[in-house]
Amino acid sequence: MMLRYALQTVRDRKGGFLGAFLALMCAAALITACGTLLETGLRGTVRTERYAAAPVIVSADQNVHQTTVKHKKGKTKVKHKAKPIAERAWLSSQDIGNRLKEAPGVGAIVPELTFLAQPLIQRGTSGDGSDADRPSYGHAWESAALTPFRLVEGRAPRHADDLVIDRHLAERAGLTPGDRLTVQSTQSPRSYRITGVAAPEHGPLDHQTSLFFSSGEAERLAAHPGKVTAFGVVPNEGTSVADLEKSVEEALEGTTAQVSAGDDRGPVEFLDAAGARVKLVSMGGAMGGTSLLVAVLVVVGTFTLSVQQRHRELALLRAVAATPQQIRRLLGREALLIGAVAGGIGALAGIPLGGWLHGRLVDTGAVPANLERALSAFPPLVAVGVTLLGALAAARIAGRRIARIRPAEALTEARVERTRLGRSRLVAGLALLIGGIVLIAVLSKLRTEAASTPVTFLAVVVLACAIAALGPLVVRAAAALLRGPLRLSGPGGKLAHANLRGNAARMAAAVTPLALLTGMTCTVLFVQPTLGDAARAQARDGIRADWVLAAQGPGVPERAARQLRRAEGVEAVTEVVRTTVRVGLDKYPAQGVTPAGLTRTWDPDVTAGTLKGFDGNSAAVSELAADQLGLRPGSTLELTLGDGTKAALTVRAVYARGLGFGDVTMAHHRVARHVDNPLAATVLIKSDRTKEQLAAEVGKFPASGLEFLAPEAFDGLEAKRQRANAEVNHLAMGLVLAFTAIAVVNTLAMSVSERVREFAMLRLAGATRRQVLRMLRTEALAVLFIGTALGSGVALAVLTAFSVGLTGSAAPTVAPLVYVSVVAVAGLLALTATALPGRAALRPLPVSVATAKE
Repeated sequence: MMLRYALQTVRDRKGGFLGAFLALMCAAALITACGTLLETGLRGTVRTERYAAAPVIVSADQNVHQTTVKHKKGKTKVKHKAKPIAERAWLSSQDIGNRLKEAPGVGAIVPELTFLAQPLIQRGTSGDGSDADRPSYGHAWESAALTPFRLVEGRAPRHADDLVIDRHLAERAGLTPGDRLTVQSTQSPRSYRITGVAAPEHGPLDHQTSLFFSSGEAERLAAHPGKVTAFGVVPNEGTSVADLEKSVEEALEGTTAQVSAGDDRGPVEFLDAAGARVKLVSMGGAMGGTSLLVAVLVVVGTFTLSVQQRHRELALLRAVAATPQQIRRLLGREALLIGAVAGGIGALAGIPLGGWLHGRLVDTGAVPANLERALSAFPPLVAVGVTLLGALAAARIAGRRIARIRPAEALTEARVERTRLGRSRLVAGLALLIGGIVLIAVLSKLRTEAASTPVTFLAVVVLACAIAALGPLVVRAAAALLRGPLRLSGPGGKLAHANLRGNAARMAAAVTPLALLTGMTCTVLFVQPTLGDAARAQARDGIRADWVLAAQGPGVPERAARQLRRAEGVEAVTEVVRTTVRVGLDKYPAQGVTPAGLTRTWDPDVTAGTLKGFDGNSAAVSELAADQLGLRPGSTLELTLGDGTKAALTVRAVYARGLGFGDVTMAHHRVARHVDNPLAATVLIKSDRTKEQLAAEVGKFPASGLEFLAPEAFDGLEAKRQRANAEVNHLAMGLVLAFTAIAVVNTLAMSVSERVREFAMLRLAGATRRQVLRMLRTEALAVLFIGTALGSGVALAVLTAFSVGLTGSAAPTVAPLVYVSVVAVAGLLALTATALPGRAALRPLPVSVATAKE
């Protein structure tokens, strides 16, 4: 019976349920899109390219491991954890190679060297430049069999200055055998004679450019004597891949070497895939969790408004003997009907939405193009299930009072809004408010971005939930404050003030999404600038150099720095190379700097110890790292370098400017030997010579993209990079903000549409159409003011706590023009969502509306 009545109600009140339908549909689409990102991070495949002809690949372990043993209540628990390292790890060619030779079933063993090798091509000779940013790697020619590459022109490289390029590069740059090509590799740039052009046997490589050198030259450029990147293993005739894999694993037992076959070869070839997977899991989880919280808040608000609009109908049902259980069952059936349809449509819409989001992440470089998107029925099914549960919970919460109170009270409240807030709602609102304050206090103590970011957005949502629960009280308090300005605006203002006081619950339903939109948008837009500007300020204050040498390509070669050191008038030259290290399993940004003359170019604001005597066995750490690791000058810092090499260094100094320079600083040569790109990211120069004079010192240097910048200009370049990195975060949360904006329009439109009879009675009492519209605009502006003020207050509190925790300053970065734009967009949405339904509600004749049946 209840299902039939629910179907009839939904059919007869389509307009009343439209808002809830839209909210649920958008929520399902958003959850599906976030779910596809999460699934891609967990299950997305990375297909191999270079290793296509080698069924089994042996590589070094790309993780750092930690095993903990706990004894509790007579039981022993062993936990093993692993975290990826930042750079490529290398294998011992002799030890692993000898073991592989003894393994049964092995037909051929192909050693692989992979290293940085960027062709320096003059602009204008690279075709349309559409793939100019794709990575380029160097290899020894003997590893061409791993793909396999076949010569289509010329011959194989035999001498140190010989080079074979792939056909894609040859066609793009117009190169043929006999031409010369300058290559920037791990050493100084060098000009090579192209002896041949090679092409993969099974089609071009989509995600990389390959350059092949002679064996001796490849070993020199790889700069890891006695080591290889990987071994490709080919079975002999009659041996299956599975048998070969098992045989190789048995031969390598007792070593840390990893054996990969099938789709597992892709992540070995493309190391950035592992990091991208972690990023997608983190991003998908954070977006999904935030979306779910926002969706619950929005859907509950929408259902509450829908139930309020039907208060008289439900009160009459109570008056004719409907039991509380029947009312709850009716609302639940209606919610399930709407949720099933909205969830199904939204889940289907979320699939292309997730594809678009994945494509945008690839375009911004946050996700490698070769990480294929995973798609299954699981995210849409989860979205539909969550939508149904959310709709059911929202209906249960929204109908809690009407189902619980006595029929006579229900009829009374159907005509006059209840002035007192329910006890349970008040308690819940205060609990949420206290929870939000606690989260802000916790946020002010968190000192890492990874820990702060989820707490930041959670605090915004929790405080928005507090506003939703305490909304009627907040609106009445705001109405008291706005009484004077509203009454001065004339009759329309007086009516708007009366509506704010007399219909606080309805107005609160519109205030909540506006506060959420403003608070969430400001937080998203200003979190990264707050952190980035603090980091740039520290870097700017800590650079004592007169000039900064930067490169548009892979980096600044060591030879360029040597030439500058020999130049007249140059006091100090500091090369800076960046990496990431792990102490235990914890990750810290690090840098390597040239020890000689370091204090002339660099001031990290040392608070303990000294940089005097800083050498290859020394380290300096930030105050954050020192506090977390319990370090002080003289302590021993045991860490894992980027390529997995263990090191024990003596802490010489503790410094304050960790945001600007990273948490760990070591000698340049210590870091450069353990990174994939040993070229300096920047070179700091202390000299009284002019930019032109310094440029002349490296003018004949065969490298492109070197540029001398004043520290102020370099700071501007870093600001551009910061804005580019922020695009990823804006994109990640943009869908949540779009959903919230839709909720604003949806809720305001629902709120206005239900007031057709009220508008008719006002017109019959003598109000003109223009006066009613003016009243609506005044109400909308008042609601906008309340919502944006609350949202701005929430954002300011959260951003201030975020800034205190990470930068030590209670002054977050807020761009006034951006903030005004946020408020303007919110105002445009509010006024549009009020004006259009208001005009539609005023079209019918007042007499017809007033005499019509409800």
